[in-house]
Amino acid sequence: MGTISRDNVRKPVLFSSIKTKFALMYFSIIAVVLILMNTYFLTRSRDMIFASKKAFVEKQATFISASLAPLDDLTVDNVDKIMKQLDISKLDISELNTTIIGSDGNVLFYPVDGSDGEDAGFTSDNVRIAMEGNDVFFLSFSNGAFSSSAYTPIIKSGGDIMGIVYVREYDIEQGKILIGLQSTIQNISIVVALLSIVMVGFFIWTIMHRISLILSAIKSVREGEYNYRIQIRGSDEMAILGDEFNSLTNRLRETDEVRRRFVADASHELKTPLASIRLLSDSILQNEEMDVDTVHEFVNDIGAEAERLSRTTEKLMSLTRLDTKVTTKREDVDIRRVVTSTLRMLNPLAESRELRIASRLDGGCFVYSTEDDIYQIVFNLVENAIKYNIPNGSVTITLTHSQQEIVLTVDDTGIGVPEDDLPYIFDRFYRVDKARSREAGGSGLGLSIVRATVRENNGKITAARRAGGGMRFQVTFPPYTPSKSDTEA
Repeated sequence: MGTISRDNVRKPVLFSSIKTKFALMYFSIIAVVLILMNTYFLTRSRDMIFASKKAFVEKQATFISASLAPLDDLTVDNVDKIMKQLDISKLDISELNTTIIGSDGNVLFYPVDGSDGEDAGFTSDNVRIAMEGNDVFFLSFSNGAFSSSAYTPIIKSGGDIMGIVYVREYDIEQGKILIGLQSTIQNISIVVALLSIVMVGFFIWTIMHRISLILSAIKSVREGEYNYRIQIRGSDEMAILGDEFNSLTNRLRETDEVRRRFVADASHELKTPLASIRLLSDSILQNEEMDVDTVHEFVNDIGAEAERLSRTTEKLMSLTRLDTKVTTKREDVDIRRVVTSTLRMLNPLAESRELRIASRLDGGCFVYSTEDDIYQIVFNLVENAIKYNIPNGSVTITLTHSQQEIVLTVDDTGIGVPEDDLPYIFDRFYRVDKARSREAGGSGLGLSIVRATVRENNGKITAARRAGGGMRFQVTFPPYTPSKSDTEA
């Protein structure tokens, strides 16, 4: 067996290997998920808190403004009186810091305990905008606390602005909840990242281990170890791939065995006539005193061996054509016409052996094939029936058809084939009686060509011993049904 060059065998590069691609793909997906967890959910939670607080402080500011609007004028006394009447604790604004500012900018009411934290929402610009009749809202999250502020103008029934209500909420508890949520998500992200690294690593190792098994098996088979098998557990695609690989190696092993046997048998078949030709020619050359009749006899023998060599070569070429699936143009073939012309060609051979050929051929037996293929089938079957027959024997060819099939039967009264040999008679170079086969000029290829040709044309062939002696070969074809295009043509 020749050696196989490894010069063109590629080796995986780190950044283009499947392992790296798998790792990058999975880690990218995990990174995107973790980023979404740490941004989207936190941002969404913060926005929901913002919306809730905006609605709350604006509602309270609007309510206080509406309560102060009926007053004729805003003074420290009447504002303080109204604020006490509102009973802040019952309005659910006990956590609010409320400031009332008059139209002249003076503070009329302010929290007794002052404000918690730095109040970034209270600015002169926001006061000015509110004095112009606009509602202003400001919210921020810093130092772990939410600070939400709302400005609402106090408008009299005539439309004059008497002042503004400034309400501020400083919520540390909600800030702690958001920070706790952020910390929890970060911890979960770290755990998920670590688990993902372990799981992805194990997953990639498992896949790469299976791929490595297959690559190792391919290398072994490439070196000619067709008996190599791989075992991949499970029922996934990799396991199926392993089973397909084992099936392929089985087929390669069988093909290699057939090839070796074919080469050995072909060499033997070709060597025998070549050796005879060489021996006869050497005898003529080395014996200068050989008489003319003997030389003539030797030359005839050389011609016979050359003819035998030619027949064997032609049959080998026919088998090669069938093995390589050479595409041929098919058409509707009248089997009866092919059988008739083939029998006319073989009649002299039958007469020389004192055999009688009889035929019963139905008309209308058309198949989708080529004339050469049908000729090969009929010629080889009838020639075998003639060569391996007995003196004064007969060969009967029958052709029938039905809607389901066309049947070609070749019966002979010959020596037959032992029951134990029947399963092998279609194998290449297989001969029941090698001595008699060589005497009859057989190469052991005719029936192999017949079976291959029949299968090529979607047919079936069987061989059986006849009760009265001899053999029966029966070939079955599907009938030809012209297509619509053939009918129109």
